[in-house]
Amino acid sequence: MMENAKKLLESGGYTCVLCGDGMTLTATERGVRPLAGWLREGKDLRGFRAADKVVGKATAFLYCLLGVVEVYGRVMSRQALAVLREHGIAAEYDVLVEHITNRSGTGMCPFEEAVWEVGEPAQAWQIIRKKLDATQAGA
Repeated sequence: MMENAKKLLESGGYTCVLCGDGMTLTATERGVRPLAGWLREGKDLRGFRAADKVVGKATAFLYCLLGVVEVYGRVMSRQALAVLREHGIAAEYDVLVEHITNRSGTGMCPFEEAVWEVGEPAQAWQIIRKKLDATQAGA
């Protein structure tokens, strides 16, 4: 399943691909948005494997809450790797970085920064959800 997810990520123009239970989910939205959407929809992704372009700490917490068992990231932050391992999720990456950089390249990803000191997925989800809601409201 992981090899299929990786191939789709490479060839399909997706930002993340999840495979499991005879089903494949794909997304083209960047950042935490696709995972947050699946969480809000109540998708049961226990046992799925995920291939993602960028895995930061916020994304890692969301994968924990979604119940995936394995995550591959083209780019993964050290904090994300630690979160995944701490929660028993197999993790692999192509490039390991200190932190995920924001889209303009001027600092840390705002979602990774927001959960930098957080240790629990549920607490991270509260912060991520509020930040997404504020962004959508134009704040």
